[in-house]
Amino acid sequence: MEYDKDSDKMLPQPSAIILEEQTELTLSDLCQACAVRVETIVELVDEGVLWPDGREPHRWRFTGTHLRRATVAIRLQRDLGVNLAGAALALQLLDELEVLQARLLAMSRN
Repeated sequence: MEYDKDSDKMLPQPSAIILEEQTELTLSDLCQACAVRVETIVELVDEGVLWPDGREPHRWRFTGTHLRRATVAIRLQRDLGVNLAGAALALQLLDELEVLQARLLAMSRN
């Protein structure tokens, strides 16, 4: 742990988790990784931000991609005060931007 001189407390070190697309996470795993309650993830699914495998929440399975999307949506809400619909729209626009960038890269290689 790192020492904070100003507050005389030990600060936790940031941690990172690297997950591949094939990694399978349960609802509980995703909640823990995002440090949110189940209700938050359920809202992200209901809004279409996440689309897990499985019909019922206790059977849902998520991937590393879902973790990334959930993290972005949660940060948009928490840090910028964006509502859930706005976070969903921002993610959709980021997805479209990624597709367009890939097309542009492919065109520049030809």
